[in-house]
Amino acid sequence: MTTHEDIVVVAVDGSPASENAVRWAANTANKRGIPLQLATSYTMPQFLYAEGMVPPQELFDDLQNEAMGKIDDARRIAHETAPEIKIGHTIVEGSPIDMLLEISKTATMIVMGSRGLGGLSGMVMGSVSAAVVSHAECPVVVVREDNPLDETTKYGPVVVGVDGSDVSQQATEVAFAEADARDSELIAVHTWMDMQMQSSLAGVTAAQADWNEIEQQQISLLEERLQPLVEQYPNVQVKKVITRDRPVRALAEQAEGSQLMVVGSHGRGGFKGMLIGSTSRALLQSAPSPLMVVRPGVTA
Repeated sequence: MTTHEDIVVVAVDGSPASENAVRWAANTANKRGIPLQLATSYTMPQFLYAEGMVPPQELFDDLQNEAMGKIDDARRIAHETAPEIKIGHTIVEGSPIDMLLEISKTATMIVMGSRGLGGLSGMVMGSVSAAVVSHAECPVVVVREDNPLDETTKYGPVVVGVDGSDVSQQATEVAFAEADARDSELIAVHTWMDMQMQSSLAGVTAAQADWNEIEQQQISLLEERLQPLVEQYPNVQVKKVITRDRPVRALAEQAEGSQLMVVGSHGRGGFKGMLIGSTSRALLQSAPSPLMVVRPGVTA
């Protein structure tokens, strides 16, 4: 079993979303009291891979210097956010996806912008972030260009979606650990409109009393799921939100002003074999805060 190091890794490419990711990652590393690792990569132009062609050393030097410039800019941004943190860096020749997936085998978490400089105009979720979210072996936090780190979001709550699935339980465990490390409130959101409650009432016009009974059942189930973690993290203040609503809408509403939202990669409604469910995919496109996605078997 691979051991994860206590280190926050942030992908660096010089884009506005990446700069936001660096600020968020620096703040997170500072709150956890662990180092920050800046990671970037570069690739040779494809035409230089033709048979018999050897790229000149000057090209290697130029690409490495450009990559180092991005690292230096990111280090400055990180130190503006958290002057005391320790910062290292990694520069790799090759695919950023391969680099980050390899790093994910040992990192506490990977933080990245939603799309980088190579993203197509109008695309919110880039190909690199989508691939890393789908395959990483540690939690991945995606920070969009419109997810600024400010005095509100720096100290806001951690929000987690709880739906009763195994991967949701893993996400909840990670969320408690994050809230504890950040000394923040945890908001546990459970929705039950999509839990097939209608099937037990097929052909019947449900009275409000029936819905109230179902709601009480859901409250009891949520409290049962959270209780072991409440005992494990006694310093974490927990707010429980149970609502008849769509998960995306309910989570987005609670995440306004939060410093982090945590979800499982797919929940109760996920199809076997799907790497990202519809809820996590929709939130990656529109969440009002940085979004951490936890895949099955992944822990922080």
